[in-house]
Amino acid sequence: MTAVNPGAPRRAQSAPDRTFLLVLIFLVTSALLLVSHNGDLLENLGGLGAVLRNPIVEAVIVSLFLANVLFAYLWRAAAWAKALVGLGSLLLVLPWAGQEDTSLLDLSIQIMIFAALALGLNIVVGLAGLLDLGYVAFFAVGAYTWGIFASPRFAEILRYYGENPGGTNALTLALGLFLTAITAASMIYIRRLQRSARPTRASSWSFGLASFGLVAGLLLTGRALLVLNASRAAGLGAGIDPSFFWLFLALSVLSAAVVGVLIGLPVLRLKGDYLAIITLGLGEVIRVLANNLDLYSAGSQGITPIGSASVPWFDRLAGTLGFQPDQYYLLFLYVLVLVLVAVILLVNVRLDRSRIGRAWIAIRDDEVAAQAMGVPLVQTKLIAFATGASFAGAMGMIFAAKQTFVSPESFNIFQSIGVLSMVILGGMGSFPGVILGAAVVTLLNLRILPGLGEATANLGIPQQVNPGQLQRLIFGVILVTMMLLRPEGLLPNKRRALELHHDDNQEDDSAQGTGPALTAGGGDVFSPGYATEQEDEHAGTTGRGTP
Repeated sequence: MTAVNPGAPRRAQSAPDRTFLLVLIFLVTSALLLVSHNGDLLENLGGLGAVLRNPIVEAVIVSLFLANVLFAYLWRAAAWAKALVGLGSLLLVLPWAGQEDTSLLDLSIQIMIFAALALGLNIVVGLAGLLDLGYVAFFAVGAYTWGIFASPRFAEILRYYGENPGGTNALTLALGLFLTAITAASMIYIRRLQRSARPTRASSWSFGLASFGLVAGLLLTGRALLVLNASRAAGLGAGIDPSFFWLFLALSVLSAAVVGVLIGLPVLRLKGDYLAIITLGLGEVIRVLANNLDLYSAGSQGITPIGSASVPWFDRLAGTLGFQPDQYYLLFLYVLVLVLVAVILLVNVRLDRSRIGRAWIAIRDDEVAAQAMGVPLVQTKLIAFATGASFAGAMGMIFAAKQTFVSPESFNIFQSIGVLSMVILGGMGSFPGVILGAAVVTLLNLRILPGLGEATANLGIPQQVNPGQLQRLIFGVILVTMMLLRPEGLLPNKRRALELHHDDNQEDDSAQGTGPALTAGGGDVFSPGYATEQEDEHAGTTGRGTP
């Protein structure tokens, strides 16, 4: 007779139930989102409209709707239902609701920008185990790369160099090109020598000096080119042509990666707290430079207005779908950042499963063992730094295009700590985890906590204890509570979860000796072999002086 598994029918019936529940939650939350962001409809709903207009209720509705994407990822439902909920939420319902309330599109773009930043920092911190507290510096490099050229600031720079060309501009250009060519060739030659033989201190210093010479050559060449193009300042009052957006997207990735390598070269021989402190300092150096280089960055006043890409066919499509002309650029950036996040996630997954990904994990677990197995530490860490920096550079450019304004205050240390908290909260090393952490932290900072402050503003609560004034405190309490209850993160990486709960899986063998159990408290724990009988005897003896 064949044995019957009583759990099989229940499991077979639960899949359709989960599919139905997933679709039902998607339909209900989508309807609530669309209604709560339709001003005309809310006016006709009377008291219910006033409730839906409440900032806390609106924040909860947005959070519940975004949870659909999480449910579609986690639940064991039918594939068609998961695709319907995931793609329908991101490609249909969110843009539809954003058509009525542009702030919802802005919030969605901000969440995805921070999700991409968290994925980049997750490579550095989660996979390679390098504590980087200056990650926002690469974000700033991408933002200023586009912000300077796509705004009137570029015309101001050209006008300045037109008025101060210097007497030897031709010599400056020649010297810059010569220095660039010589140092680039030297770096290639030194790198080949290092690959063929063991790197020495002299070769490392030579490579570092050549890299700084390359930067100097590029700066001299750039200055000479600015002088040569100074006559075009009058035609660049609004910045360069928006069609250069795609070229500068690649340049933002490249420039951030180069800065990542330049920052990493002198510091990646350090580790732990020392690495964290020096990356924190270098991140602040970038912000201070942006604050002091008034000619290029406009100092503390910031750069504005910054243009965005011009995509005529997309604008026509957006107009056909009912969007207003002032919403075209936001819808375009929403679609663009959604595609970029998908590409970055794919790159992360491929890297994690590659040889370099395994090398990062080996370095994180034990640098000495990784080096003994032939992993080049500095080179592998530099790849991690450059990869994470390149993602931040791309997102910095999109951030500048969305905000149409950048200033040094947008890239302070709190931004780096915020992105790091997203990685830790979601789960270090877990790609879906850091995306969830980015969504949770962004919703807390931009919707839930500000909504709590607005809702309690007229309740007579003293200003000193009003939630609107204590957002950082509430956010800190939430993070501390989360780390105490679930230190591995919301969606942890399996390897990370096992590391954090390693002690929980250990067996207590002390009961085999005469000492008390590990959890009983008090006393010493003896070997499970022969127990000592007197204080002056060694463990493992019979008590009569013989082993």
